[in-house]
Amino acid sequence: MKKAYKISYLLNVLGVLAIFLLFVFLFETQIFGTKTQYIKGICTTACYTIIMVASLNLIVGCMGEFSLGHAGFVSVGAYASAIVSGALAGKGLPDLGLLLLALLAGGLASAAAGVLVGIPALRLRGDYLAIVTVAFAEIIRVAFCNFEITGGGKTMSGILKLADFYWCYWIMVVCVTVMYMYVRSRYGRTVKAIREDYIAAASSGINVTYYKVLTFAVAAFFAGIGGGIYAHYMTAMIPTNFNFMYSAELLSEVIIGGTGSLTGSILGAAFLSSLPEMMRQFSQYRMLAYSVVLVLVMIFKPGGIFGSWEFSLSRLLKAGTGKASVRKETPKQADSQGKAGV
Repeated sequence: MKKAYKISYLLNVLGVLAIFLLFVFLFETQIFGTKTQYIKGICTTACYTIIMVASLNLIVGCMGEFSLGHAGFVSVGAYASAIVSGALAGKGLPDLGLLLLALLAGGLASAAAGVLVGIPALRLRGDYLAIVTVAFAEIIRVAFCNFEITGGGKTMSGILKLADFYWCYWIMVVCVTVMYMYVRSRYGRTVKAIREDYIAAASSGINVTYYKVLTFAVAAFFAGIGGGIYAHYMTAMIPTNFNFMYSAELLSEVIIGGTGSLTGSILGAAFLSSLPEMMRQFSQYRMLAYSVVLVLVMIFKPGGIFGSWEFSLSRLLKAGTGKASVRKETPKQADSQGKAGV
């Protein structure tokens, strides 16, 4: 590994650790007073939303397909992890071990659903794929409304409270890192080649269906992990929470942040998931303000806040010391180089 890459990775790790320590300081010193727990809850919500949005970006940004059924994978992971944690409760496992096992089970269940849906659906493209994913999410929602184990359409309550901000933060960091490594790997570059020219990729011998289904399953896996954290933080859920509007909300966060940019997914998810809560005191107008923000971003930044660009702490430090050379790159050049990001 080149020395520049080692330095970049080290700086990114230190940056992530510094942010975590800042949160620890703010929350443990009760600097926000009585609002500390409330703000901590918003940050926890932002963490699992980032995982969901980043996973959707693998489909929309990396693969170039339009999916409107991501809430279906989130719900599969949420219910599967809740069932597993309930079954393993009282077996002597520590809370963290129980949470990790439950999240793994939720992720694998969602990945299996991704394979089952992806094999027939990913032979379609564009609007047809979007319609199929919407249908899948609705089928899952209706099924969960009728399964006794998931509450039979009523609130599934009594889920163990295993998730808190500190563990959610590090799980989010690991998930985003793995997704970033996947995008930069040989598999990610192959999927991007398919996105750029489907016919050329197929004619060059690439198994298009295999790579698209693989990416779809990876995205579903991490969506299931996000759903599992959601279940173990909220401790109660109902199938109607995972409706079409929830899928549309996740998609809007991808587009606002920038399709193809995991940095954009982090920013878009953190900002848009906390915006309604921050404006709760203006409850009568907060959804109107939320819509205005979306419209303004789409007008002035149609490619999203970050576009396909990734933030790099090492590049920022070089620019600050005047060591970075100013050089314009085409989008394809920037994409092929796989810029190192947080």
